[in-house]
Amino acid sequence: MVRSRTFRSAALLAAASLLLAACGGAGDAPAADGTAADAPGPLVVYSGRNENLVASVFADFTTLTGIPVEVRYGDTAELAIQILEEGARSPADVYFGQDAGALGALEAQGRFMALPDDLLALVDPRYRSRDGRWTGVTGRSRNLVVNTGLVDPLDLPSSVLGLVDPAWDGLVGWAPTNGSFQAFVTAMRLIEGEAATRAWLEGMLANGVQPYRNNTAIVEAIGRGEIAIGLTNNYYLPRFTAEDPDFPAVNVYLPGDVGGIVNVAGVGVLASSSRTDAAVELVRYLLSEEVQAGFGARVDAAEFPLREGVDSVLLPPLASLGAPDLDLSRLEDLQGTLTLLEDVRAFE
Repeated sequence: MVRSRTFRSAALLAAASLLLAACGGAGDAPAADGTAADAPGPLVVYSGRNENLVASVFADFTTLTGIPVEVRYGDTAELAIQILEEGARSPADVYFGQDAGALGALEAQGRFMALPDDLLALVDPRYRSRDGRWTGVTGRSRNLVVNTGLVDPLDLPSSVLGLVDPAWDGLVGWAPTNGSFQAFVTAMRLIEGEAATRAWLEGMLANGVQPYRNNTAIVEAIGRGEIAIGLTNNYYLPRFTAEDPDFPAVNVYLPGDVGGIVNVAGVGVLASSSRTDAAVELVRYLLSEEVQAGFGARVDAAEFPLREGVDSVLLPPLASLGAPDLDLSRLEDLQGTLTLLEDVRAFE
């Protein structure tokens, strides 16, 4: 049976969100109006983003502004749970999450203040809260990684829904305990409906889909020729091709398809923060042209900048992907996805 820490964290976040909603937990997070002067002390960031990726960005922000930043790194879902449990007493000023589901869960419980309109205007509305409570910083697309020695990309179906065809029997890999896969399934539930999503999952299992512990393991298996197609995020393959230009695979994007959704890593300012001015300044810095271009140039990240007008030098323009329009805050419904995956026995 395939299990992971990601599965445990997602399940805990889903349960915590339901519990807080039932108890009216959002009521203890007072809205910050930004009129009072910031309290003294460092800006506290709870970051689900890897320290190797963002520590230098926070250090540069401090150098530029003189605002000290104290960062607590951890699992995205577990940090969100911590904020839900801490309520208005949370020391966090900013939450930097790895996916929109966790951001949506915190938004649903009233943990975020509204961000300034001019800041929100920097990002396409598809990649931020519809209510202006958080914004994406970088994006990552779902896509297929394809071993070109085994499959001609031109022969692939135009949708992941077509992977249930017997032609792909035993050739496809997925990582059902991975958070990004679960977010994708949540998106499918929203776009295609519960019945169609269940039918697709059952069809994939009947068609011999191969389970892996994570996306990296999927790409490794593709390189070995163990499978021909993997359901992953866009940024995994560039890490392999950077080390081995002859790595026998390509990313295949699926314009307009649920298999090509763009999820985000994003930030929100806690409604209970006493340093909202500094917190908003940090968010603005993360969306600056310099920082956005830097994210778009990192092979170890290979993510899409979300400030409009800034493109990655490693990836196709984000607008060219034709990602389906989806309210990413609604990806917070993890419990329904976990229940569905359990019901179809995707974890076995």
